[in-house]
Amino acid sequence: MKFKSTSDLLKELSATENFDEFAKENKDYMISKSLSEHLCELLIEKKLKKSEVIKKSEISSDYAYQIFSGTKSSPTRDKLISLAIGIGLSVGETSGLLKLAGLMPLYAKNLRDSIIIFGINNSKSVCKINEMLFEKGETTLN
Repeated sequence: MKFKSTSDLLKELSATENFDEFAKENKDYMISKSLSEHLCELLIEKKLKKSEVIKKSEISSDYAYQIFSGTKSSPTRDKLISLAIGIGLSVGETSGLLKLAGLMPLYAKNLRDSIIIFGINNSKSVCKINEMLFEKGETTLN
């Protein structure tokens, strides 16, 4: 199966006159899993335990377990970023996680997001990223 990027799909969608046909032809490229399913797959893929990710993310365990179980249907952007850091996701993977949750991806033109991107790229902990955010007068993640 050939890979199709989001921009490829947008081009096709703009040119199509029949949505049902478009949807049928591109069903394999559509996101069909929930945020909690995706998070659980990431844990398996990276051979991590929820408890260690939650500890590294520095968010409350109750809130985090609700995100993992799917009972917290719309977690905040900052909580998801913190979980992504706890999992050890790249900037691209973090942005993908945010998009899956219907949230804005990390944006390098935003000072706060740039600090977070820098922290992720340099394997900084949530605590270190929060220190950098605080030093620049930006809102911390937690």
